[in-house]
Amino acid sequence: MPRTRKSVPTKSRKRRTKKRSMILLPHNYVLITIGVLAVVIGYAIMRIENEVDGILSLYVAPLLILGGYLEIIYAILWRGSTRTDSTPHSSG
Repeated sequence: MPRTRKSVPTKSRKRRTKKRSMILLPHNYVLITIGVLAVVIGYAIMRIENEVDGILSLYVAPLLILGGYLEIIYAILWRGSTRTDSTPHSSG
């Protein structure tokens, strides 16, 4: 008679059911949204003025776009504090 195998629970199932934490926190998404809005507004200012020598399109819009991209990079790299205790330390 052929042998039948019993299904044995493996460790891989337990690993798959383990709750995973989110890579980005809601605070990260808010910062990314602010950065994207800054980039979009910068390009819109550049397009609205539509002059090569204009103050807005020459100075303000590129700085706004650069700031938006830097904000997005910061938002992706930002991590929340990992401290578990919520009591403030006394300095005495």
